[in-house]
Amino acid sequence: MNILAAESSNPLIPPVGEIIVGTITFAILCFVMIKYVVPRFEQVFVARREAIEGGIERAEAMQAEAKAALEQYRAQLAEARGEAAQIRDAARAEGQQILEELRAQAQEESARIVARGEEQLAAQRQQIVHELRGQIGTLAVDLAGRVVGESLADDARRSGTVDRFLAELDGMAASGAGRGATVAESNR
Repeated sequence: MNILAAESSNPLIPPVGEIIVGTITFAILCFVMIKYVVPRFEQVFVARREAIEGGIERAEAMQAEAKAALEQYRAQLAEARGEAAQIRDAARAEGQQILEELRAQAQEESARIVARGEEQLAAQRQQIVHELRGQIGTLAVDLAGRVVGESLADDARRSGTVDRFLAELDGMAASGAGRGATVAESNR
């Protein structure tokens, strides 16, 4: 009978007892999964989604802060460049003013030195002319005394003679200079 019973049963269909035990086990497994595992998965998914969304929001906030900081930096940089340009222009103007002041001071100093030099030259010329007049007068009196053969010891007479002689020399020098200037002009 065993053989007959074995032939009558289909090997693809399990026995009814196994089906009942499998169904109860499957139901218990589904209950445990739905009651404990699925909520835990749900919590993990929610936490992960919140972390991702929070990260995106934080990234967007940080990006907005970075943009604001970049704009602030650019504004400060532009302001610093403007200030640097103003400082550079002010320094150029101040340098130019200092150069002009130094140039004016140098010209004043040069004019003062030239004037002092001219004064010294005029004083030296006067001193030399005075010394030369005295020497020329003495030499002229000695020479005249030798030529005439008489002594010109009288100071008043000697002084008048010397002055007349020097006046004649000055007149000759002035007329010679005037002729020299006219000759130079005619040569042009």
